[in-house]
Parts: sequence; C-alpha cells; structure tokens
Amino acid sequence: MTDDFRVRYAPSPTGYLHIGNARTALFNWLFARHYNGTFVIRIEDTDAARNIADGEKSQLDNLKWLGLDWDESPENPGEYGPYRQSERNEQGIYQPYIDDLLKRGLAYKSYKTSEQLKAEREAQQAAKQAPHYVYEYEGMSQEEREAEYAKYEAQGLKPVVRIRVPEDKMYEWDDIVKGHISIGGKEVGGDWVIQKADGMPTYNFAVVVDDHLMKISHVLRGDDHVSNTPKQMMVYDAFGWDIPKFGHMALIINAATGKKLSKRDNDVLQFVEQYRELGYQPEALDNFIGLLGWSPKGEDEIFSLEEFKNMFDETRLSKANAKFDQKKLEWINNQWIRRDKDKIMPQLIEELVKAGFITEDEAKAKHDWLVQAIDVAGVDGISYTRQIVDLMREPFFQLGDITDEMKEYLTSENGRKVFAAWEEAYKALPEDADADTYMKTIRAIQNNLEIKGRELWNPIRIATTHQIQGPNLPELLVLLDKKQVLKTMDDVKAKYLA
Repeated sequence: MTDDFRVRYAPSPTGYLHIGNARTALFNWLFARHYNGTFVIRIEDTDAARNIADGEKSQLDNLKWLGLDWDESPENPGEYGPYRQSERNEQGIYQPYIDDLLKRGLAYKSYKTSEQLKAEREAQQAAKQAPHYVYEYEGMSQEEREAEYAKYEAQGLKPVVRIRVPEDKMYEWDDIVKGHISIGGKEVGGDWVIQKADGMPTYNFAVVVDDHLMKISHVLRGDDHVSNTPKQMMVYDAFGWDIPKFGHMALIINAATGKKLSKRDNDVLQFVEQYRELGYQPEALDNFIGLLGWSPKGEDEIFSLEEFKNMFDETRLSKANAKFDQKKLEWINNQWIRRDKDKIMPQLIEELVKAGFITEDEAKAKHDWLVQAIDVAGVDGISYTRQIVDLMREPFFQLGDITDEMKEYLTSENGRKVFAAWEEAYKALPEDADADTYMKTIRAIQNNLEIKGRELWNPIRIATTHQIQGPNLPELLVLLDKKQVLKTMDDVKAKYLA
C-alpha cells in the first residue's frame, strides 16, 4: 500500500445507499485497489436533523454486500481518526482553523437574520441580479467589526461564520474526468458559511479540513459537486495546503426520460437495499454500476469486481451522461444468475419460503424436487430471484381459474376426445414415469386420434395444470404429484365434461 493514493467515500447517514453513491464508492474503491492505494470511509454526519436511524449501518452493510472493503473507517480506524465528522467536531478539530481565518480577517461573523437574507434575495431578483451575499462590514476595520460583533452578541444573537470570497480570482483545475475547468470567484454567489450558528462546520469547510488531515490525494465524486470545488479550493488556498486531484463523474440520467436521475423519480428503483430485497446479485449490481460512466476496452459487458479492478483506468471515465437503463440491469443480473445457478438456488428456495408456499422444514425435505421444479419452471428466464415466485405459483403450489378460452378447448369435439384418451392413458402410467414416457404417450394419442398442435396439447395441459402455457409438459408432469393431478382431472371432468 502506498501513501501516494489515498481516496475516500464520505457518505452522510441521511438515507440508504443510493445507486449514485454506490457508484462513487465503487470507483473510489477501484481506484485505490488498482493502484495499491488506501480506501477510506468517513461518515459526514454533522447534519443531525437529517440523519436517520441505521443510516450509517445501511451504508456500510450494503457496501460490504457489494463486495467492497476498506482500509480505514469508524469501525477500523487508522492514524487519521476519528472517522465521523460529529466526533471530529466534538474533539475540536475544526474550531482552530475557523479561529485562524477569523484572526487573519479571511472570515468573519455574520449576524444577519433569515428575514434579512430573504429580503436581500427578493431585492436582487427584483433588480434582475444573480443571487449573491452582500457583505455587511464593507469599509470597516477589524476593530470596527469587533465592535459590531459585541453589539449583536449583547442582543443575544448567534452568528454564522462566513469566508471572504476573492471575487477577482479564477479557480482552475485539471479534472480527471472533465478536463480543464475554470470558475471565477464572482460565480460562487458571495461569501459563504463555513460554520453554522450551532457551531457545526458546513460541508464545504469540514470536507477540506478532513481531506487535508487525512492526506486524501484524489477526490472522485459526482458531477453535482463541480460547483463546490471553487469554494473548497478557497479553503485550501487560505491555509496554503496542497489541493487534491479532483475528478467529477458524469451525471446519471434516466434512460427512459433523458432527465437527471432524481430520488423523487418513483418509476425507477434507486437504492441498493431495494435491489437486494428483489434478489439481485451483488456481482450484477457491481457490473451494472461499473459501466455507469466508465467504458472498458472491447465489446464485453459482463465483468467481475476483480476484473474491473485489474482493468480500471480513470482516463476511460466518460464525460457524457451515464444512462440508467433498468432493462440492461435486468439483463446483466440474468447473466449472473445463469452463470452459477447452484449458488443462486438457496436464494430461489428462500423466496418460495417467504412467499408462504412451503415451510423451511419442507424446503429441506423436498430440496431435490425443488431444484428440479425451479429448473423446469424456467429459472434461466428470470431477471431477479423474486420472480421465481410467480413462475412457481402455478401449477406447483396453486391452480388458476379455468378461463372461457380454456373451456372452449376442453369442450370442443376434439378436446373431449383428447381428454378421454389422456385420462385413460395417464391412469395406466406408473407414478415414476419419466419425461420420455409422457412424451411417447402423448404422441400415441396424437397418432391414434389424428389430432395435433394446440388441439392436442392444450386440453391435456388444461386438464392437468389449469394452464394453456407453461413449462415443457412432459418434464412438468414428472414433478407433479399423480394423486393431485388425478383429482384435478376429476374436478375438470365433473365441472366441464359431464
């Protein structure tokens, strides 16, 4: 491991692991592991009002499920801890830096109320000006500012601390993903808050202090952070610190709408937890996420995490928006299901238990039958393990209704002939008849009656399973309980053919 490459994933425990955040974590992990560097997890939990119970646990559990590991974190701290911002704040890590900026006149205390700030914004809108903060101590000396502070303090007001923005400065960097970027100080929107009235540092300030003290060398993050970068560069400049190399990954857009993927877009599942619950495989999520805004060489699209790590190349991160295509994710997951059905089988059986079709004990006792039934039901065609429930529901555990279309097949002249011939033949077959025997029996009925196609197969399938379409019928009949099938046929006969 080398100190030359230190990267971090720094989630806020304000929600569950989003696909976009998972991509940030994955690419930082790939970057660190490819270059034999250090991958750090830091929890940015200073926004206590928005933190949710188990938010941190959900983040870490889902990262582990995706197969990611890390070198430093709250649970396995290194020499640069603590690894939660709230704990770092409690230890007073940020305050000395804020005090230093205040002392040097690079920051100041602001006592403006929310009402004053609102009035300023409204006045700027009326004047068709870009929203910006208006510095209230213009032309004052340090002593005069201190006097103003004392006056507001006497009124019981709590200040925020704002950093002075050098509006005449251009902030430029060579972005790992986007190339050269320059943003002028005037575009920042005026002096911004580095410490809130409750004493908590703001994100753009704390993240710089933390990244510097933790010796973070590269910062890979989403495109929405581009506007934060000049603010953070101001802090680096204020202390004379080296600036890490930034890389801003392309936006993730909804492939169906072409719009930025929004957490409010209820048409798209966006949280790793949701995909886990449906029975997506971690390898498939890694595979899909790894292709969101990054392209490998060649035409292949199915890669393991290890393969991604070995071939990772940050220069292949795309400037173009990454399309979140649900159908492609389903296809990728299907490929991983097909790759190792033996590994997936316990999950598939557990889905049947959760659906209430069988108990845990029954699942153990009938394991071999379940494996065969799942295979016959068409496991190769599912996109995620939850889908096996609908595939297996009929006819393995429930019988559907006989539709009008089914009645027509049964009650037609040919349907009655086929049913009578099939009933006689089926009763004569042994309980352990194999698929070949069933096929030969049906072919014999076809030859004897000179009936084929749907008029042959549908009456037999309806009589035994209450279905027109389904798995290969001879293979299915091997798995069905003969006594139950005979009862089903008796019921069909009594109700529709009497």
